[in-house]
Amino acid sequence: MSNRKNSEGTFGEHLEALRPHLLRGAAMLAVMFVAAFIAKRYVVDGLLMGPMKPDFPTNRLLARLAGLLGADALYLNRAAVPLVNTSMAGQLNLHLKAAFFTAAVVSLPYIVAELWSFVRPALTEREARGCRMFALKVSLCFLFGAAFGYMAVAPLAVSFLSGYSASAAVSNMIDVNSYLSTVIDVTLACGVIFQLPLAVKLLARAGLLTPAFMRRYRRHAFMILALLAVVITPPDIVSALLVIAPLFGLYELSVSIAAREERRRAAES
Repeated sequence: MSNRKNSEGTFGEHLEALRPHLLRGAAMLAVMFVAAFIAKRYVVDGLLMGPMKPDFPTNRLLARLAGLLGADALYLNRAAVPLVNTSMAGQLNLHLKAAFFTAAVVSLPYIVAELWSFVRPALTEREARGCRMFALKVSLCFLFGAAFGYMAVAPLAVSFLSGYSASAAVSNMIDVNSYLSTVIDVTLACGVIFQLPLAVKLLARAGLLTPAFMRRYRRHAFMILALLAVVITPPDIVSALLVIAPLFGLYELSVSIAAREERRRAAES
């Protein structure tokens, strides 16, 4: 009898089977949250405030490039952005959000593995072989994307947005929770964007996406990615290229994955 048949059951039975996986995932998240909450100095001051500081690795690297190339636009966050708190519970909310964000990123591989262990019995052996290492791949793609967002995109976005002025009559007073939301949103968005190769693989395997389609609309995709990079980076070509190049590479990797899946499907038919 196949795994799929063994996995048949009522909706309530599936929920009952899912519950221990959710409980273990929630327990891991809670433990990581408490640890991140206690380590306030490292999580808030060190990790999440890092992208706006002059000694952040990306800011130091670009400062060296600026000195070599004579391009002042590459100097990012020469001084830490002055932040203000405008609400009574603002700093507590900051601490809680920072701890939860850190815990969620750290716990993600374990949570994905728990969800995969719940789904795995419902697959046939052939499907399971085709999805080997799926949980690991999802986690790695997200973590690589989040690291790229945090290390490369967040400092550029903070530098650009904190220094942008639509009118000389308006001065910027950056709320600390607004800053935190920018860093978190950029980091998570890049983590999701880096899931593109996996999404393309699944769609191509199901015959819903072809490499020919992706090649036909390559220029449209590149224009969207380039526009996104230009919007979030300072107005200089080097900073934009630092973001554009990995995004273009991600798209080209997805095209090659779609082509490989198409060849695999043709060989099996």
